[in-house]
Amino acid sequence: MPAWQALPRLIRNPHQTLVEMANRADGDVVRVGLGVSSAYLVTNPEHVQQVLHEKADNYPRGDDTPLWRSVRKLVGDGILAEGETWTASRRTLAPLFRPTRLNALVDTMADAVADTAGRLDEVAAAGQPVNIGGELSRMVSSAIMRVFFADRVSVDSALRIMAAQEVIVTSMAPRLLAPFVPWWIRLPGDKRFHAAVEAIDDILLPVLREALREPGEGDDVLSTLARARTAEGQPLSMKQMRDDLVSMVAVTTETTYVVLTWLWPVLTNHPDVTERLYDEVGRVVGPGPVRADHLPELTYTRLVLQELLRLYPAGWIVPRRAAGADVLGGVRIEPGATIVLSPYATQRLPSLWGPTAADFDPERFAPEQQARQPLPRYAYYPFGGGRHRCLGEHLFNVEAVLIVTTLVSRFRFTLTDSAIPRTRVAASLRPARPVEVVLTPLDRHRTR
Repeated sequence: MPAWQALPRLIRNPHQTLVEMANRADGDVVRVGLGVSSAYLVTNPEHVQQVLHEKADNYPRGDDTPLWRSVRKLVGDGILAEGETWTASRRTLAPLFRPTRLNALVDTMADAVADTAGRLDEVAAAGQPVNIGGELSRMVSSAIMRVFFADRVSVDSALRIMAAQEVIVTSMAPRLLAPFVPWWIRLPGDKRFHAAVEAIDDILLPVLREALREPGEGDDVLSTLARARTAEGQPLSMKQMRDDLVSMVAVTTETTYVVLTWLWPVLTNHPDVTERLYDEVGRVVGPGPVRADHLPELTYTRLVLQELLRLYPAGWIVPRRAAGADVLGGVRIEPGATIVLSPYATQRLPSLWGPTAADFDPERFAPEQQARQPLPRYAYYPFGGGRHRCLGEHLFNVEAVLIVTTLVSRFRFTLTDSAIPRTRVAASLRPARPVEVVLTPLDRHRTR
């Protein structure tokens, strides 16, 4: 697509434009003109697999792609880097995300979520609307600071960090929309971006220094970093620990509350899904609290979350840079070319998901449906893929179920605006407006 067609549409609505380009190409690689440069939109699962898995060495993240260039200015070199630095960071931090560790902490996370949800009782009794994104942020912070940071970072501090992250991912929009502009040219949002990065450092660096003085024996992030050693047996540098710590805060907090913010408008527009969800939670969890032994029985809840991730993946765009020449789907890729993968576009392709691809239908993930119509491996990749697949995938699958079931066991929700919000241009997929809800305590609302 030539620049004179692509650029205005991408600036106006990049998410929908990527979907339309992918649908018209029906999985073919699309060359997108961006004025002084070009990018290649890759949405076919076979081609995505080549980029993320089979030929991953040829398609690194690339420091000069707009998204990763900005991300690196926030998190530096660590778990989101490449090469030996990434390998060392992942070796240090991956054990914290093992399913066995997280499963043992389910009840601890559930208690933290329930404690935070309890503060909504007064708001519900008064019938006051609340910004559900803000409340989800508090729930996520409470659970994560307890199980990943051993309460060394307070919930209030975590909320300030998440507010700074909000500034960061939204202030990156001009860079995403003008990828050809070099970093030394200031764009709107740059000043806010740098101020937010400094604000995060001001909160976390004193906590890190305290952890170095008293590492402790726990398996939380700070203790783990303080005790970690390089391959040569030396302590990690302060910069390495800082970069990994900032990355871990982002990885463990961002996805869950961003994705779950979309849930409530979706449920409002799908009352049949809502009733099935409430019926399952009422039958399995009752008035709560949710416990670890409930999770295997919350099958429909998990289907709802899978479908939510299909239509609203937090990581909606995954850029890569071609290190060497290649051919994808018959299209020659030159060295240095920008490759744009988009779970948001691939996961809405009618050629993969049928004529109802844009509809919210949790049943498409039911085991019997998957058995009848198995999907290609990379038709669905909300957590990325290959060696850089997100460490926080299992964490989301546990934490999101805990939050949803806790809220559903307590309240009914009425939105002040029932329309599903438009998407906002940002590094992660956010609604263009706050999602406000009015809560009704379930014991007063339930009539059945």
